[in-house]
Amino acid sequence: MLRLLHTADVHLGARHADLGDAAATQRERQFAAFVATVDLAIAERVDLFLVAGDLFDSNVQPRRSVERVAHELARLVQARIRSVLVPGTHDVYDRSSVYRAYDLPAMAGSKPGDPFVTVLTPDRPWVHLDTLDAVVHGPCFATKRAPHSPLRDLATTKAPEATWRIGLLHAAVAIPGRTDHDDVVITNDEIAASGLDYLGLGHWHSAQTQKARGVTYAYAGAPEPVALDQDGAGKVLLVALDKPGDEKTVTVEERVVGRTTFERREVDAATVESQAALIARLKAGGDKDRVLDLRLIGVRPDELDLDTEEVESALRGDYLRVRVRDQSHPPLTEGALPPSETVAGAFIRDVEARIAALKASPDTAAAREADELLDVLRLGRLLLAGRELTL
Repeated sequence: MLRLLHTADVHLGARHADLGDAAATQRERQFAAFVATVDLAIAERVDLFLVAGDLFDSNVQPRRSVERVAHELARLVQARIRSVLVPGTHDVYDRSSVYRAYDLPAMAGSKPGDPFVTVLTPDRPWVHLDTLDAVVHGPCFATKRAPHSPLRDLATTKAPEATWRIGLLHAAVAIPGRTDHDDVVITNDEIAASGLDYLGLGHWHSAQTQKARGVTYAYAGAPEPVALDQDGAGKVLLVALDKPGDEKTVTVEERVVGRTTFERREVDAATVESQAALIARLKAGGDKDRVLDLRLIGVRPDELDLDTEEVESALRGDYLRVRVRDQSHPPLTEGALPPSETVAGAFIRDVEARIAALKASPDTAAAREADELLDVLRLGRLLLAGRELTL
């Protein structure tokens, strides 16, 4: 059996311009996830540690950041675990590549005669790990946009024979209409024809595993979300390649290494007494590692005055991030209506008739206008309450 740990898209050094003062904290969370990934590899005693691109968010990295990565790879060397890395599209192997500027294997203590850390490049698209009876193929390019599929020439690659053939790519699997503008694209047919036992992919930030006519391929996803809407991130993959008889088997297991959690919560507006009460309720369940996506639904009482931006601001610091969306709607008028000859009565009848007509329309724009008119109705009723003025 050959046991692998597959990760990708760590994006160390990401600037996170949208996070403001929290950017540095998020960068540390990403590095902590990389440390946790190395911890897991050592604890599980895997044979091979794979990084499928975008270990760094860009090729502009201070030496200290590279040294921190080298220290973690050195821990793997000391544990006798071999590592293979391939550049991605953020840390592309161009003239300014971080992998050209720094000799990462040497910094990690890997020796040329017995390399425990290998960075695959356009000039070195594969490595034979004879002690593992495995070849890792990682064809990449010196440009961000690939001139052709990296799997195009895999069948003719003159690599040594080995029991295990593993692929390591930073690429998108083709989806018509969705990947047309991606920099590196491969197809299911190319994967199926590759002859690989396992293809470890990077680029998509959610973990997922698929098969292409017998070839198992998987995205490890980002070990910690790079953007705070990536609720499929936070994982790495433990992969077991086995050959108990004539048949080869591949088993992929997701493991959580990221700290960020995601919660989508719906709150019935009818249960909210006030904005202050909602804030107090949410503060009581605060978690600084959680991204909370809250939707207010149902019928909103007339007396409830809610400002979603104020709620989000009040909860800043209690959660990693909070998004509040008010999708509730005011009630239609209940009980007896004011006389039609009064301002209030004429207003309510006119607006409710327009709402009913809009809701009967199949047009989505009409539905949005109906929701807006419900707010108009609510505010108008409040303003005109008790004012039985005759037209």
